[in-house]
Amino acid sequence: MNVEITEPRELLDPDGRITKEGWARKPFWRYDRSRIKAPWWRIKEWDYYSVLSRDGKFGITLTLSDLGYAGLCAVCFLEFERRHVCQVDTLSVLPMGRTGLGPDSDAGHVAFADSKLALDFEYLPGKRILTFAAPGIRNAQGDEGLTGSVTLSQPDGLESMNIATSWAENRRAFYYNRKINCMPASGWFTVGDRRYEFDPARDFGALDWGRGRWTYRNRWYWGSASGHLDGRPFGWNIGYGFSDRSPASENALILDGRIHKLAEVEFRIDTSDYLKPWRFTSSDGRFEMDFEPAVDRASETNLGVIRSVQHQVFGSFTGTAISDDGTKIKVKDFPGFAEDVLNLW
Repeated sequence: MNVEITEPRELLDPDGRITKEGWARKPFWRYDRSRIKAPWWRIKEWDYYSVLSRDGKFGITLTLSDLGYAGLCAVCFLEFERRHVCQVDTLSVLPMGRTGLGPDSDAGHVAFADSKLALDFEYLPGKRILTFAAPGIRNAQGDEGLTGSVTLSQPDGLESMNIATSWAENRRAFYYNRKINCMPASGWFTVGDRRYEFDPARDFGALDWGRGRWTYRNRWYWGSASGHLDGRPFGWNIGYGFSDRSPASENALILDGRIHKLAEVEFRIDTSDYLKPWRFTSSDGRFEMDFEPAVDRASETNLGVIRSVQHQVFGSFTGTAISDDGTKIKVKDFPGFAEDVLNLW
């Protein structure tokens, strides 16, 4: 369990299987789409960002994905104190990998625009520039029309949670994922005439970058948080249920830019009401958290053979975590999210 990869290597061998499964502190696996042994409609590529302001009590999420037979893009605006969420999303037909999501999670440029929204992600050394607009977004006061630009700083030496695993029922089906937490956020956006600003001294963004060939039916659980703790950048990535995690989990703390690897983490959820409190507990006793939901970014798509039911719940965590050296870290009302997602596609 938790095999650590420490050197660069190809992600897939000539037979389309992962050369070595495990986790890493850096994106050591080299992704080459041409090595995937699957039809174009089974290949999935995505970049997802969340940027949250703890003091401002607002956030934004941006999704740009290419699922082969469809491209899904979304902009979501959240106001935690008012328990308000507004999302605009759109589908493109048969992108088949032409969306432009690249093989390198640290370089490149990808953009999409239609009448509903516009997204532009530019990756430069040490920073990520996210530009976005969605005319249909409304805030809790009824103002309409969102536009803005946010820059996420990626400090040298910032470690990330990287994982490459396959499915037990099909070892050519794989999941290659990078999660970056604790990227200081600067910039702004407006909704109508109201301006929302991110302060890099207090606000953070996170990235979920993924490439893979999936099996048809999957249900996964994922949680993420980034913030300051006594002036130190701190956060975590937790999750399970997606692919065979025997070689490695994606559970980790991030403290002062360094990964502290965790064992298994269990999500305890009342699925009859996702806005009831959640509980998180770990097999090694190093992550014990209560979660108080504020807003449920819920969505459901049902197109017959294609179905997705998503509950991404934003709120605050209170509890304890333990670093690699045994230090107990206490958090209270720490901003983040957790999700329960069922996908058939």
